[in-house]
Amino acid sequence: MATIVFDTYGKTRVRLTCVQRNGNTHELRELMVRILFTGDYSSSFTAADNTQILPTDTMKNTVYAVARQKPIVSIEQFALALADRFLSQVSVLKQVEIYIEETPWQRIGTHESAFVQTGSERRTTTCTISRTRQTFVAGLANLQILKTSNSAFAGFLKDDFTTLAETDDRLLGTMLSADWTYGSADLDFNHSHAAVRANLLEVFANHASKSVQHTLFDMAEAVLNSFSTIAEIHLTMPNKHCLLVDLSKFGLDNPNQIFVPIDEPSGYIEARVRR
Repeated sequence: MATIVFDTYGKTRVRLTCVQRNGNTHELRELMVRILFTGDYSSSFTAADNTQILPTDTMKNTVYAVARQKPIVSIEQFALALADRFLSQVSVLKQVEIYIEETPWQRIGTHESAFVQTGSERRTTTCTISRTRQTFVAGLANLQILKTSNSAFAGFLKDDFTTLAETDDRLLGTMLSADWTYGSADLDFNHSHAAVRANLLEVFANHASKSVQHTLFDMAEAVLNSFSTIAEIHLTMPNKHCLLVDLSKFGLDNPNQIFVPIDEPSGYIEARVRR
């Protein structure tokens, strides 16, 4: 006899653009929300019983209604507001996981109501809320960073197929994604996110890198040492290669100035670090 060992359901990719108007000064937020319910829903699978199923279309509508009722101060606060609404309305709901991805918009100069979107970076959060516990995981995704000095890669394992030359002067580029777990929810989420992001970038820029792994660990360690509210951090840093172009056929030298960027294949480095 078949038995359900895990189930969940919800709504994904709920898109929301919210304009908060404070006179002539406006605030703009663009979010993508995913909602997943966990509870006593096995009968909906095994007995076609929909009596406890909140339609996913209602979940979508709740995102828009709660955004209108409660100003979005941070994506973590908005996730908590959504979770509180769902837990108060659905008796069989044991836990709701809400993932939010925010597309950053910045003001154009000092203009009060004109904005520009910069790059592919996204701010993220995954909030898991039950009737007895709250977990907040903040993060960022697709932050493209590169340094043109203070990066080396040497002393690595070699075999018959190794062609890569050792170097003490290379470009180090990556598309950084990171998420970190807060040990407490009693904090300013916006300030904390900005501070962690700044810390990661500062270490990346100043670190005397011997490898991507070396730099990743020092970035993670710096965050744990700087923020007592963070219990764990997870980083992925794919190595976005820029290859030195051989200009000798044209009678030209190339003292680490002319490169060709390639998207693939790329190295992939990932680690989770705890205090």
